Amino acid sequence: MGILEKIAEIEREISRTQKNKATEYHLGLLKAKLAKYRAQLLEPSKSAGAKGEGFDVMKSGDARVALIGFPSVGKSTFLSLMTSTESEAASYEFTTLTCIPGVITYKGANIQLLDLPGIIEGAAQGKGRGRQVIAVARTADVVIMMLDATKGDVQRELLEKELESVGIRLNRPKPNIYFKPKKGGGLSYNSTVPLTHCSEKLVQLILHEYKIFNAEVLFREDSTPDEFIDVIVGNRVYMPCLYVYNKVDQISIEEVDRLAHRPNSVVISCGMKLNLDYLLEQLWEDLPFFYFGDPIIMRRGASVEHVVCLIHRTLASQFKYALVWGTSTKYSPQRVGLTHIMEHEDVIQIVKK
Repeated sequence: MGILEKIAEIEREISRTQKNKATEYHLGLLKAKLAKYRAQLLEPSKSAGAKGEGFDVMKSGDARVALIGFPSVGKSTFLSLMTSTESEAASYEFTTLTCIPGVITYKGANIQLLDLPGIIEGAAQGKGRGRQVIAVARTADVVIMMLDATKGDVQRELLEKELESVGIRLNRPKPNIYFKPKKGGGLSYNSTVPLTHCSEKLVQLILHEYKIFNAEVLFREDSTPDEFIDVIVGNRVYMPCLYVYNKVDQISIEEVDRLAHRPNSVVISCGMKLNLDYLLEQLWEDLPFFYFGDPIIMRRGASVEHVVCLIHRTLASQFKYALVWGTSTKYSPQRVGLTHIMEHEDVIQIVKK
């Protein structure tokens, strides 16, 4: 039996199994096995060679945004409107066959926008160019999920399921669980809060599925078995997602209002160029930038590192680079590191890893 068949069989068994106290251990084991098989499925094939030639794009600019969605929802038109890049657009599936990069310049930052080939249901299983699409999406700082407002919630649900199955977690923080494998000593299990989803026995069963028999586990929040599995696997990506509903000029005003009030959602019309400025504002809020309106008072000779530590002592470990405008730079903005010396009235923008 192949990996795809094993995954399908486990998914069927999970859907058949009623969730209750008697089945929680069984479900936990099934989910652990499912995560293992999905990880194997996404491993690059040794015979793949150069089949993906020309697909990936070098990361550039201050941030990367992945534009994903089903074919013909308006991604190519959106890219053309927001950047000077032309991406072939048509009303049939798979117009975009490669990864098309563009750059949005906003508030002094260069934001790389990637129009990825249209994702279809089953992309996580390698259909179309789904595996390559997902690999690039994992490197982004933010995902824009472009949806057709005329098609209800079907597209969103399918895409969320696809991304979830390949370890991309949208609009949620990393589980607050400390996990460290050891060489001996068995399982050290503790929690700082009451747990309603996990127990020591379930944690032990899941760890055994991964051939882990010695480990320290500390729950700092009431996490689910799925979240604990994510921590064990360790390759999950947690990123903000902006749900963009296009073609709102073709639906009722009541439906526009309903979609606009959903969390992390923006309604637009590429055809009529509606609400694109607001979309940029919302995208800016989700990007990993620090931008301060109030001045910071420092001693003369202070470096970028001093500024970073003043903002928050843990920020230095997350520091990637900074953009500085002012008299301390050769040109504005200049990309600098922690050792750059700041001067009076300089403006700094900090970018995290």
